[in-house]
Amino acid sequence: MERVRAIMNTLRTHDSVSVAELAAEHGVSEMTIRRDLDELAQQGVVRRVRGGALSLLLRGEEPPFGVREREAVEAKRRIGEEAAALIADGEAVVLDGGTTALEVARALADRRVTVLPLALQPVMLLAAAPRVRLVLPGGEVRKGELNVMGPLTESSIKALRFDTAVIGCCGLSAEHGLTAHDLPEVAVKQAAIAAARRVIVVCDSGKFARTAFGAVCPIGRLDVVVTDPGIPPEERDALAAAGVTVKETTA
Repeated sequence: MERVRAIMNTLRTHDSVSVAELAAEHGVSEMTIRRDLDELAQQGVVRRVRGGALSLLLRGEEPPFGVREREAVEAKRRIGEEAAALIADGEAVVLDGGTTALEVARALADRRVTVLPLALQPVMLLAAAPRVRLVLPGGEVRKGELNVMGPLTESSIKALRFDTAVIGCCGLSAEHGLTAHDLPEVAVKQAAIAAARRVIVVCDSGKFARTAFGAVCPIGRLDVVVTDPGIPPEERDALAAAGVTVKETTA
């Protein structure tokens, strides 16, 4: 819902929000705003207080999966389809967690591929796909995100070899490379990259404005970046100069 997304954008720059002010800003009743804030509280985005809410969106952490799933929805769908089109039938693919990688899983559901997903959402999506050979890693499940991580996950990846690793990210830039907030997931991404012949990064253009806490790899380790037309020109040029193919989806 556009109104809830707008409230989340406000919460990124304000420590608190007021029910009365949000109702006036969006032209809806205070009861409607209270319902929106209650929904965001259930997702861990805010803590409800009398007359409003306090933001729980920390600078050192990524927003919850349920929040990110609502951001740049159409751009992520097109990115997923573009990335899946780069994968040939018969390939073995290690598929990262995250909302954009989930769209890649949707686009692969009718394909003849072998997939090792690194999160439970694509596992549930691909489990019924008749042509997909689904291989599951071990590991601990990260609550909320439902990504798998830890030594068991890393050893599962290291025991295999993949044609392609499809990797998501929290931030991407020429200066800082590929970054992620959660340190155990950094190790999993690094293992996936090391086990694959080709690395495809999928990210909407908003990720180019962010740098997360954990460094995964420099841009020179990537083969392809699939993003939307909003990518900053200087970042596109820097990726190309590093030998990375940039695929922009149509608007």
